[in-house]
Amino acid sequence: MKKFRKVLDGLSSSSPGGVASPSCGSAAGTPTAHAPTPQDIHVQETLVSENFQICKTVRHGFPYQPTCLAFDPVQKILAIGSRTGGIRILGRPGVDCYSQHESGAAVLQLQFLINEGALVTACADDTLHLWNLRQRRPAILHSLKFNRERITFCHLPFQSKWLYVGTERGNTHIVNIESFVLSGYVIMWNKAIELATKAHPGPVVHLSDSPKDEGKLLIGFESGTVVQWDLRSKKVDFRIYYDEAIHSVSWHHEGKQFMCSHSDGSLTMWNLRNTARPIQITYPHGKILKDGRKESCKPILKVEYKTSRNSEPYVIFSGGLSYDKSGGRRPTLTIMHGKAITVLEMDHPIVEFLVLCDTPYSNEVQDPYAVVVLLEKDFIVVDLTQSNFPIFENPYPMDIHESPVTCTAYFAECPPDIIPILYSIGAKQKKTGYSHKEWPVSGGTWTLGSQTYPEIIVTGHADGTVKFWDASAITLQMLYKLKTSKVFEKPKAGEGRAGELVEEDPYAIQMVSWCPHSRLFCVVGISAHVILYRFSKHDANTQIVSLEVRLQFDSEDVISPSEAENNPCFSDPSSPQPPGSPGSGTQDSLPCLKVKSRPVRMPPGYQAEMVVQLQWVDGEPPQQITSLDINSAYGLLAFGNCNGLTVVDFLQKTILMCMGTLDLYGAADPYQRLTRSPRKNRQSTSDFCMRGLSHFYSDSKKRIRTSYQSLTELSDNQVSMDMERSKSPTSESRENSFSRSRSSSVSSIDRDTKESVTTLQFGESYGRKGDALPTACLWVGTSLGVVLLLPISIPTEEEERMEEPITMGPSGTVLMLKGSVLRFAFLDCGGALIQSPYEVWRDPNGPEDPDRPRRRKLINFSPSSSQEACGDGHLAVVCSEKQAKVILMPTQAVLFTHNITESSFLLRADVVSVCNSVCLACFCANGHIMTLSLPSLRPLMDINYLPLTDLRIARTFVFTNGGQALYLSSPTEIQRLTYSQEMTDNLQDMLGELFTPIETPEAQNKGFLKGFFGGNAQTFDREELFGEAAAGKASRSLAQHIPGPMGLENMKAAAGGVVGDLARARIALDQRGERLGELEERTALMMNSAETFSTHAHQVMLKHKDKKWYQL
Repeated sequence: MKKFRKVLDGLSSSSPGGVASPSCGSAAGTPTAHAPTPQDIHVQETLVSENFQICKTVRHGFPYQPTCLAFDPVQKILAIGSRTGGIRILGRPGVDCYSQHESGAAVLQLQFLINEGALVTACADDTLHLWNLRQRRPAILHSLKFNRERITFCHLPFQSKWLYVGTERGNTHIVNIESFVLSGYVIMWNKAIELATKAHPGPVVHLSDSPKDEGKLLIGFESGTVVQWDLRSKKVDFRIYYDEAIHSVSWHHEGKQFMCSHSDGSLTMWNLRNTARPIQITYPHGKILKDGRKESCKPILKVEYKTSRNSEPYVIFSGGLSYDKSGGRRPTLTIMHGKAITVLEMDHPIVEFLVLCDTPYSNEVQDPYAVVVLLEKDFIVVDLTQSNFPIFENPYPMDIHESPVTCTAYFAECPPDIIPILYSIGAKQKKTGYSHKEWPVSGGTWTLGSQTYPEIIVTGHADGTVKFWDASAITLQMLYKLKTSKVFEKPKAGEGRAGELVEEDPYAIQMVSWCPHSRLFCVVGISAHVILYRFSKHDANTQIVSLEVRLQFDSEDVISPSEAENNPCFSDPSSPQPPGSPGSGTQDSLPCLKVKSRPVRMPPGYQAEMVVQLQWVDGEPPQQITSLDINSAYGLLAFGNCNGLTVVDFLQKTILMCMGTLDLYGAADPYQRLTRSPRKNRQSTSDFCMRGLSHFYSDSKKRIRTSYQSLTELSDNQVSMDMERSKSPTSESRENSFSRSRSSSVSSIDRDTKESVTTLQFGESYGRKGDALPTACLWVGTSLGVVLLLPISIPTEEEERMEEPITMGPSGTVLMLKGSVLRFAFLDCGGALIQSPYEVWRDPNGPEDPDRPRRRKLINFSPSSSQEACGDGHLAVVCSEKQAKVILMPTQAVLFTHNITESSFLLRADVVSVCNSVCLACFCANGHIMTLSLPSLRPLMDINYLPLTDLRIARTFVFTNGGQALYLSSPTEIQRLTYSQEMTDNLQDMLGELFTPIETPEAQNKGFLKGFFGGNAQTFDREELFGEAAAGKASRSLAQHIPGPMGLENMKAAAGGVVGDLARARIALDQRGERLGELEERTALMMNSAETFSTHAHQVMLKHKDKKWYQL
């Protein structure tokens, strides 16, 4: 400790007053000149490169741009394919797996190998893939690439190893699932149709084997032709020609009838005894007009014909509405059960639906119990067992995108009581009317991992809602939903300022700040408003306090167009008209939204206490808020934008300070900018006015919209950083780093430029170099890389705190970095992270105890509290877009400097705890994820995680403690990842098992007569027909076999598959042994019964042997 004091003294004497100049270009981990070395500060760094590894953990949300659906009725797991080549496999809650085709080609069709733990995918690049699901992370075992024909439809019969593949040319090929090679057996289109037919029948749109005879294959062509092909004789049994195009075919389970859906909205029923014409043609939604014509209807894209044991058959189809009705109606799913027709309207277009049945056998009574409906932006399951067809409550977080996500926050290691409290409050918000039955997709197994701790994800949305999610144990469950729009009056179209914003989501959330300990919550909205919430278990009638702040600027300070070329983020070159256009001054001194003036009844949960809004100035809307911080112990709220900084005392409900960015410097402006000329005709205002510069505005609505439009638009275009920087609309959002000027040279800033407040942090620190003890401070970082400290004087007594004014102001302290400042953090001299002080939560609406007056309980993490003696100082970690610095306080000497990137810039930086230590985690615009040790800033990891980063990922990427991070991978999905080697090693134990050994249900015994007269051929052997011995080899040029990547993962998968096979074989042997034992017992009983019957019969015969007929 004595040695450390000498170091501090040396720093004090060697550090001149004024600006602490950055050591540009210093190497990583090397001490700055005239600063102590890492050995002098005695911080034992424990983190090494081996502690870090990037690995995706789990993906939450609705699959973006879904294309197809499949269900395994035995394993009870469900798969969804997407347009971007992704596969989501879902089972019971906790069993949620995401896999991706490397090609990125759209998934056209999915086929489970039922109860085999495998899945076949057919992709738009005409490739078939076989996935092994007997491992926690599925892997491709085989691929087959078709070279000359395009795949249109696939069918895999139950318990068959031969896959039928239909193509665009009308041919049907057969693939061996085990070896994944083509059979020489091919059904050519010209053999399937009559020779006299001149037209091509079109692509194959349906393939299915007859439930009555597996040797008969039904082939449906797009033109309306249906052919039943006898696989044994290689001949056509019958051909059906229909005028309308076919979209789907569905068999009756007895195999004597099938139903087709057509492009004219009709359903046709065909009987195999007479295929000349359909036995029934129906237009379910088409009426006969007065002139006798049928209404024209939309196509029925899919039909399912399912029989029921105890009721009439179900006919379920999508589409088919008449064009007159469908104009104003939503997409529909129709359920025809007997004479009853139920039309279910959907919120989004139907992609595909599946009917879930009890049996996997197509030749048994189906008994459907649910319908899975995959929509473009939703996923629902309908209960068929109840007459009103209710839907099941979805256990998966499929509604993340209910309103587009505009910001995210991630909190690990939360207080253990916060999740149960939020869940109990949020349970009252849940909808009712769901089916009372259990969720039918119940496959797989999942157990709670050993390394779990409370985690919460917060998402802000375009409609002003905020959602709290329980993210513990790599799951995601909705906890609580907060609607910030309820604070405001509803804007009416055409009314002044509201008329311009009513169509632009004026409540959209830009950023959030949450203290889980004090349960204080703050949101920043797109309309330049800040809302402060307190948590209460009781409802209350509250008067919301509304504060308004006026931002002023000098018209002389507007940058000229020539200057704006060097600073593209500060102007809109397309419209160089100056702000304050004539005729628009009627909106001055008004905020964008109107807060409710009457007392508002607020339910339990988060209740609004205060709203701070920025006002219009010179007919222009206020600039967007770019930074926010709140501290419950100090009772202060701070936010800033491109014009300056505002600090609000939310205990006294007053504006404490409102100051322009340049005024924060005082005499210590590092750029020596000229004093601005007084503004002409300046209105007399209070001292709480902001001064600064203005943006050029061409369209107010467009400007306000741009900070989150890239997140709300459902586009999947990945755009490189450079493209985004060149064409992105200007925006002052903290996350929108692309449009800022990247120039770090002082020469380019010698003119007057707009300087935004980019980050804020309250904490115990040293406001001035001569301070002996730490005090409350506000650290301010700007877009020009300047760090300012504002010491705060807060009364210590609670009574004084509520009445006496707080004093704060610039201290003249200035530090410099390259690029815009992103993050502050504080370490003690032992290298441990210092948390910000907070107030222990107390219910503001709880019952009063007269004997025990309620007092504030503050928890203070002072830099000196964790050290042996007071006044030893602390370390401040400051990270900008280009570099990071570690500064020793109170001397303000720079100990370490590390230039993180030269060619790119950081989008996100967080100081996080990993492996019982701390590090600086960074996400770069070029897709790199990096970690640096603290305090020495030694590089520990640098991995190119995303080669291209789009704006959505850039704005939503966030790190948290425990080595975890997340981002919005698509408009509907959250991708979580870990950068910790420890969590990567334990990930297998945290994921769910997709495959569980289950005995395949036995086929029903049809009885002697039904089996004899039914003609069901049980001796059909596909191997004899399709094997190489009988059918020969397929042409090598037709398809190319691609073996799966062989590696450790596949070896584990194979081992897992063998274990699964052994387990299933053991179960089968046990069950077979039990059946054999039962059979022996039954045989013995039957033999005893037969002997007894024979004895009795012989006795009766002897008794009546010699009697005459009239004596009987």
